[in-house]
Amino acid sequence: MPEPKVTIVVVPRERFSCTQQSLESIYKYTQYPFKLVYVDGNSPQKIRFDLEKQAQEKNFQLVRTNYYLSPNQARNIGLDYVDTEYVVFFDNDVVVTLGWLEALVTCAEETNAAVVGPLMCERQPLHQRIHFAGGECHIVTDIKGNKHLREKMYRQGQQVAEVLPQLQRMPTELTEFHLMLVRRAIFTHIGKFDQGMLNTKEHLDFCLMVTQAGSQIYFEPASIATYVQTSTLDWSDFHFFMLRWSDAWTLSSLNHLRQKWNLSEDGYFKTKYQKLGWRRKSTIVIPLTKQLSFGNKNKPLKKIISKFERRLNHYLTNRYARKHLQPL
Repeated sequence: MPEPKVTIVVVPRERFSCTQQSLESIYKYTQYPFKLVYVDGNSPQKIRFDLEKQAQEKNFQLVRTNYYLSPNQARNIGLDYVDTEYVVFFDNDVVVTLGWLEALVTCAEETNAAVVGPLMCERQPLHQRIHFAGGECHIVTDIKGNKHLREKMYRQGQQVAEVLPQLQRMPTELTEFHLMLVRRAIFTHIGKFDQGMLNTKEHLDFCLMVTQAGSQIYFEPASIATYVQTSTLDWSDFHFFMLRWSDAWTLSSLNHLRQKWNLSEDGYFKTKYQKLGWRRKSTIVIPLTKQLSFGNKNKPLKKIISKFERRLNHYLTNRYARKHLQPL
């Protein structure tokens, strides 16, 4: 049999409790030949042992670290093991549908695209609510010479059944790292992923670099996948989730993006600053408040929990930085 043209690199996104469902979907719904590299950034012991067993049974490359990884850090680790023409970056909370990989590869080969993104859905039930269907990502310069980032995701929140017949393969400026096929040759032009982008907007940075290099990004609606959001966390996921969406990592990423592309600190960035920690609030603070107040909206308790959570977040982030973060 010919050697696979594609390597799937699975990396941690924000939790580990979706690992089994996501990995099972790859092997159940992927008929196109592939290699697989699984980057395990300090998953809980039960999941670690299960991954070790699966790696032996399915003969894939398992790479583990005993500390949590930022997304681009994990992608760079996985990229070092790739020797195929294409690489698919795949978050560990994504579930795919039959034919997803064939559609991405076909699109890349027929268009010569450097990057191809699928029709990405969100939430459960699976494959019903659209997260994005292509979008915009570019920099504009105003009359004063100030540069501003423009970002827009198409079709977000719409139902797949209603709009799928209208969707067509097309060039796009934007796709996300939930699931993304990349022609490996592009990295010889743009280098590896920028690890200064710790936790947010790293897909914008990557798409801007691909476009700057003169290569194309395509949206392929024949490939459909869902990233499985959650409103609650397993206890074993709390530490990683808090680090992944920490205030410090978010601010550092936004500042790095702004400085790298010489962007103005405009309303786009100020809005991001105001929403700092919103994921932790919706996934940790609010559910914990409801649980402790028996389902009631207890604003004083919510304020106390939020204050404690933010202090804990700062402590965990600072401790991690001392142990593991290299200078940017």
